[in-house]
Amino acid sequence: MNIDLARTFLEIVETGNFNRAAERLDVTQSTVSMRIKALEDELGRPLFVRSKAGTELTAAGMQFRRYATTLVRVWEQARQEIALPPGFRTVLTVGGQFSLWDRLLVQWIPWMRTALPDVALRAEIGGSDGLMRQLAEGIIDIGVMYSPQSRPGLHIEKLLEERLIMVSTKRRSVDEWDDDYVFVDWGPEFRQSHSQAFPDLKTTAVSVGLGALGLQHILAHGGTGYFPMRVVRPALAAGRLTAVEGAPEFRRPAWLVYAHDEGRADWFPTALEGLRHVASLESED
Repeated sequence: MNIDLARTFLEIVETGNFNRAAERLDVTQSTVSMRIKALEDELGRPLFVRSKAGTELTAAGMQFRRYATTLVRVWEQARQEIALPPGFRTVLTVGGQFSLWDRLLVQWIPWMRTALPDVALRAEIGGSDGLMRQLAEGIIDIGVMYSPQSRPGLHIEKLLEERLIMVSTKRRSVDEWDDDYVFVDWGPEFRQSHSQAFPDLKTTAVSVGLGALGLQHILAHGGTGYFPMRVVRPALAAGRLTAVEGAPEFRRPAWLVYAHDEGRADWFPTALEGLRHVASLESED
């Protein structure tokens, strides 16, 4: 079977729509339709029921779903292991969100090189949605992210909990609002908690979706914003930033996600334990 057929099937299952699946796969909608037609011809059963409301799996589609996931995962594992560099027994692919690579995953890589020197590492960066999709397809083995989605066959556990604190380039209290406040969007949970804590706060002049960009702006031009303690700790120690007196703190958990697989090699639990160990060293309590 052409592995693209299985990937296309899984993309439609996730998006619930042929058009959105085509956008994610960067192909035309007609290509997606032709792939599903070819897949249904091979299996001899319809896999989807299409309507104005969207796309739903047939009974056969529900049965094929877990096989498609396994097919894609096995293919990716085979492709990676066949391309192994000399002297390595396997390759481990880890994906993480950008701000989690800073310190946490960057510290884990040298730990792995010491603990498992014959395991090659491949690192990926992405958002929670993309990382979950790659985990389901077997493209990555481990994901570290802020907003995982529960999916069959994937294990999710809390890895650490970040403290988001308000810091400023000048000494001030939480009641002293001015135009230099930079709103950093740390996700839907943060937005909701922030709105409840500051219901009268007007729309800020500067709003960013990437914490590193917000921190760089504040350090260069002055200002105030919320950032993880582990990120701003060096700047606090150096006196470049100060914690805002009386400001509430927010919590943001980061999660470890990987596939349930009893056939995993004995080195895989060691890799997971390494992530837990490095996360414990980054504890902010």
